[in-house]
Formats: sequence, C-alpha cells, structure tokens
Amino acid sequence: MDYYAVWGNPIAQSLSPLIQGKFAEQTQQKMHYEAKLGDVETFEQQLAIFFSQGAKGANVTAPFKARAYQLADEHSERAKLAQACNTLKKLEDGRLYADNTDGIGLVTDLQRLNWIKPHQRILILGAGGATQGVLLPLLQAQQNIVLANRTLAKAERLAETFQPYGEVQAVAMDNIPDQSYDVVINATSAGLSGNTAPVSAAILKLGNAFYDMQYAKGSDTPFITHCKSLGLMEVSDGLGMLVAQAAHSFHLWRGVMPDFATVYKELKKEMQ
Repeated sequence: MDYYAVWGNPIAQSLSPLIQGKFAEQTQQKMHYEAKLGDVETFEQQLAIFFSQGAKGANVTAPFKARAYQLADEHSERAKLAQACNTLKKLEDGRLYADNTDGIGLVTDLQRLNWIKPHQRILILGAGGATQGVLLPLLQAQQNIVLANRTLAKAERLAETFQPYGEVQAVAMDNIPDQSYDVVINATSAGLSGNTAPVSAAILKLGNAFYDMQYAKGSDTPFITHCKSLGLMEVSDGLGMLVAQAAHSFHLWRGVMPDFATVYKELKKEMQ
C-alpha cells in the first residue's frame, strides 16, 4: 500500500490524516496516511529515512516548510516564489518534487464561497510566510492586491518579488488606503496571541467579505468574532482552505482530484 504522512511539530492536532483518509475513500485509492512528529534537530534525516523506506509523498507543516523546500530536487513555480513547500512527491527516478498548494487551496475555497472573480481588490493583512505562500495563485486569478504589514519594508520586499505577476501594492498597517475591498484576508497570527484584529474597525468596514486563514475547532476565530461584532457577517475561516490545499496535494500524488467541498461539509459538521 502506498505510504504518505504529514510532518510537523507539533502535529497531534493535525486534521490531515482524517482529510486524506476521506479523499482516499471517496476516490477508492489504496493508500496509508499518518501524522509524523518532526524533530527540530534531525528533520532532514527523518525525511530521508521516510522516503528511503518507500514513502510516495508527504505534506509538511510548521515549522518545516522552508527546510523541506531546501531538501527537494525540483520545485514548482509557486513553491519557488513561496520559498517553502507543503507537499513533496517522490518522482519515478527517486528525486523529490516540491509544491506549495496553500495558495491554490485558498483560491479554490474562495471559489466555493463565490467570493472571487477577475479584477477584484483584495486587502491582505500581514506579509509573513502565510502571505508569501498564497500570492502567486491570487495574482494568477487576476486579483489586485493591497498588502498591509506593520513593518512596511517587509511588505515592500514581498510586493517587489511578486509585481512581475500582477498588481501588488505594499502599505503600512496604519496607512491602508481608504477604499472598498472585495475581500479582506487575515494572514496575521492576530487571534492566536489574543489580539482580535490588526487594523481598526473603520478599515474593516471598507470590506465586503472577510476571510481568516486561521480556523478554530467548534468556534469562530477571534478575528471572525470581531468582524461579527462590527456587523460584518460575510465571513469564513480557513478550514475550507485547509481541505482544498489537501485536495490539491492528493491530486499531485494520485492523479485524481477529490470532491473537496463534500469532505469540507462532513468535516465542518464533525467539528461543531
């Protein structure tokens, strides 16, 4: 039986084995998938042993995405631009291929929500690794991006990297242009640290729909709770993105695209 795993630290909370198990069942693929705790010191050796023992592929989550990218022999364009990968595939000749399905996962989930069409204006809050991983697919979907970050220089560096691929404007978090936004995406860790939102209510109210790349089991994220408290009800957390990026990983490995929306609905029900 073909063998796969998700690597991270911590990893016990991962929903990936459940999601990939549902995809395998749905598409009648024979495969085994489990969660593996990566060691911060010896991750590279662990991964080498994993693939030498016949594994066909892996997902990679925090804090190993950049290290897994470095280990691969070949990289997709979106992995190169993200400088990180969340999916590894062992090729026929034994080399490792790295992809990053986070961004296409986000776009796929925005399509499920009916929130994406060409030439929209999207405000992304935060210019860290999460944003770097999703910019290319958003630009390929013809979105005009306003990228806001507390440290302007960091947003400017990211905007410069991605400007050849589309419209990206870098601004400071306290200097966001006063204009309407089709979608506001929270890509900061605000909420994990107890903060509800990195920007003022006045800025949030310029948005039509609000997407948090975080998700919380059985409840709203702090960012979404905050949006709702302002009367902003067109909201979604990142659970759909998690399921959709997993579907694109599954497709890369197995050559079959699962019905991610059905699995998302099942998972949402199970998590309530």
